[in-house]
Amino acid sequence: MTVAESVAASIRERVISGVLVPGSHLSESHLTEDLQVSRNTLREVFRLLTKEGLLRYEANRGVFVSTPSMSTIIDIYRVRRLIECPALRQAHPRHPAARKMREAVDTAHMCRESKDWLGVGSADIVFHASVVELADSLRLSDFYRQISLELRLVFGLLRDPEFLHGPFIDQNRTIVTQLEEGNAALAAETLEAYLFQAERFILGAYSRVAGSP
Repeated sequence: MTVAESVAASIRERVISGVLVPGSHLSESHLTEDLQVSRNTLREVFRLLTKEGLLRYEANRGVFVSTPSMSTIIDIYRVRRLIECPALRQAHPRHPAARKMREAVDTAHMCRESKDWLGVGSADIVFHASVVELADSLRLSDFYRQISLELRLVFGLLRDPEFLHGPFIDQNRTIVTQLEEGNAALAAETLEAYLFQAERFILGAYSRVAGSP
């Protein structure tokens, strides 16, 4: 990695972990000192992350963590259904990614017991990335990593990870169990219904947070 790529990964991780939430202002002076980099390097980092859609620049105000819109949320879930459901429908129950799905479910349950709701959110991201891995396509998996970043922004906007993730933990378990039992088609149907439900759930929560009609 170049220095800029390494710093970009560090800022990306702060967004993923919930340290930086949508709308957060990124101070050049603070970050250059905190990350021990030059302003030129930091501006290159901002350029990279703005291109990814993770940050946005506002004239005379500075750089902020992007805030997803309702249309962004709708588009993310449309893309998720197009990618995840076919990948699951044609999957073999003994695919290595199926084991990752099971491990992610187990992690989510352990995090729920310890009230680590950000950990639950991270496990959910891993679960769905593993669903995409069932397609055996590096290009799809790379593309889905970008979708996952935008999804994290959506999660961060709602500010209540227990409310957000709690209802879906057991549904992930149901999906991976159906796949392990050799019923990939049923698992895909369950996932499609799940994603429609999650989209409605998040849009409703987003409307309340944003004060939309």
